[in-house]
Amino acid sequence: MNKDLKLALPENESDGKRVAFMTLGCKLNYSETSSIARVFVKNGYVKVPASHSADIYVINTCSVTEHADKKCRGAIRKLHRQNPDAIVAVTGCYAQLKPDEILGIEGVDIVLGADQKENLFMKVSQLHGVKAGKEEGRGRAYSCAISEVETIFPAYSSDERTRSFLKVQDGCDYHCSYCTIPLARGKSRNLSVDFLIKEAGEIAAKGIKEIVLTGVNTGDFGKSTGESFLDLLKALENVGGIERYRISSIEPNLLTEEVLAWIAQSRKFLHHFHIPLQSGSDKILALMRRRYNTSLFRDKISRIRHYMPDSFIGIDVIVGFPGEGEAEFEECRSFLEELKPAFIHIFPYSRRANTPAAEMENQVDEQIKHSRVLMLETLCERLHAEFIDSMKGKREYVLFESTRKGGMMYGFTRNYIKVERPYDKALIGEISEVIL
Repeated sequence: MNKDLKLALPENESDGKRVAFMTLGCKLNYSETSSIARVFVKNGYVKVPASHSADIYVINTCSVTEHADKKCRGAIRKLHRQNPDAIVAVTGCYAQLKPDEILGIEGVDIVLGADQKENLFMKVSQLHGVKAGKEEGRGRAYSCAISEVETIFPAYSSDERTRSFLKVQDGCDYHCSYCTIPLARGKSRNLSVDFLIKEAGEIAAKGIKEIVLTGVNTGDFGKSTGESFLDLLKALENVGGIERYRISSIEPNLLTEEVLAWIAQSRKFLHHFHIPLQSGSDKILALMRRRYNTSLFRDKISRIRHYMPDSFIGIDVIVGFPGEGEAEFEECRSFLEELKPAFIHIFPYSRRANTPAAEMENQVDEQIKHSRVLMLETLCERLHAEFIDSMKGKREYVLFESTRKGGMMYGFTRNYIKVERPYDKALIGEISEVIL
């Protein structure tokens, strides 16, 4: 992407134009929205909060569950009500999967699929000044078959003073039986190490000290450039000005011994791991078409703790997958008890069109899913409290953020413990030593 893109818009069209952005879903979406917003601002637009009246609304959507789709539809309608004359542009996973459905929502002017994020500003600017009807491109969807998407849209977020989400990879080749993400984002591909080092340098120049590496399948980095995930980590370690890195999520089968050993001795990569498990039952893992079993997963957690005993380990779990009876759920619950993660991200299974799981027998009743979610939430609260208690009295380093609430500010330790203290403006974006 040409990040210095500058269109010659007439003064009466560019001056004072207000654009607002709404992002739903993952950290990857946030990095992309931030990059799109920077292009608008460079071209003379004024960025305003999504809660304000704007002349253009850009919505970056998620489609990981039916609830996510519903939330996107609600957001689109709400923004249209704020200013019925505004241009409404919709992109993201929901836009790629169901463009015609989105075009049917009142107020939507343009829908842009996975291959059009880089062109979003150009497409939307062409609608500039059009206030009525669906002429001149309004009411159109720009998309292509996801199999044809070869490029990758570079992105990083710059909205926070303390942390940036840096997109290093996109797409996924795994095709788990429940997941639409390969249909929405395409095959696994990545930016080069050299390009990402330059991006990290830009982030550092903004005074941001922490970078979170994001992707659809982050650990699969290197597919399209012949490099490796470890190559990327080693190169990022040497970027001046960046003091901390986190890895947003990584598949257990891609978390190699070599990567773990290197992170353990790194000066900048933090002891914080987010690893999708999805089920603690080998039967359900096989139905999900995951690329590991509970034995491999157990070993990965053991190896993390061998190298980094203080690690914060977050685990994703899906409950109520087709075929998950009481016995399989109990296997999962017991497995989590054994692993003792610091946090569990719990999702009820959502039936998604065009996935094998949607056609499976033994679909689980919604009430049963709900009760199982509640059980695991209770377990999560206990395990999280146990992890926090185990760290009390220890010396740590906290990067404090700008948020002020009730006279307090907060930040996170290297191993992702949230710490509060009385607000002090001088500490924003600074790393401070504390005793927990």
